Amino acid sequence: MLVSATEMLKKAKAGKYAVGQFNINNLEWTKAVLLTAQELNSPVILGVSEGAGKYMTGFKTVAAMVKAMDESLGITVPVALHLDHGTYEGAKACVEAGFTSIMFDGSHFPLEENIAKSKEIIELCHSKGISVECEVGTIGGEEDGVIGAGEVADPEECKMIADLGVDMLAAGIGNIHGVYPANWAGLNFEALDAIQQKTGIMPLVLHGGTGIPDDMIKKAVTLGVSKINVNTECQLVFAEATRAYIEAGKDQQGKGFDPRKLLAPGTEAIKAKVKEKMELFGSVGQA
Repeated sequence: MLVSATEMLKKAKAGKYAVGQFNINNLEWTKAVLLTAQELNSPVILGVSEGAGKYMTGFKTVAAMVKAMDESLGITVPVALHLDHGTYEGAKACVEAGFTSIMFDGSHFPLEENIAKSKEIIELCHSKGISVECEVGTIGGEEDGVIGAGEVADPEECKMIADLGVDMLAAGIGNIHGVYPANWAGLNFEALDAIQQKTGIMPLVLHGGTGIPDDMIKKAVTLGVSKINVNTECQLVFAEATRAYIEAGKDQQGKGFDPRKLLAPGTEAIKAKVKEKMELFGSVGQA
């Protein structure tokens, strides 16, 4: 059953755990995440970047696949289909396509414009029961060509966006997209605490969940982070398992070249990584 992310995140905030957003790139990815969520009885958010949406031939294809798969696999845990780092146009297209949750990322606009556009997207989504995530300040690293430097969001700006009635808020606290550099200073918990003080019961979102040490993740969750995005880590284990399969010559044994066989080890690796993250975030058994 596809639902908005609002209820699952309110519960997570109150219960001091976080729901994982796992970005999907194809059928295998989607299936691996859904089956693992069901097996662990955990709520889950499927993230789709605009780049991945384009790769899968459009948001309508993605929404149709996810809805049909959710049904065919008999998934009973709450699943939200979420646009990740959406543009203004992308957000509207995903509402149209049947997504249940939208992230509008206006963080690169001047604050006034970010507020005006966020307000419009929030009104549109809420009129259709869709949850909305907005972002304040940039988060470091690269996300579909947008680069930031691990910046820290201003708590006052966070409050201004939170007050628009957004359902969840992504705020930079020194986190980075992709692989973390060796000289990374770590998460800024004072900033997180200050943002939390200003935004109250608003579920906060941590982007760039790959490579943040487990103890920092756990601490961030106790300080109000209720949604954590994971993408790069699943890509890395998928590639690693596929490489091992081919290097072992398994694609040349019998029908090992069959894509169903070729992609199976990578799919299993994604499942194992998702399980590990759900256990870390504390969402197991919370559906």
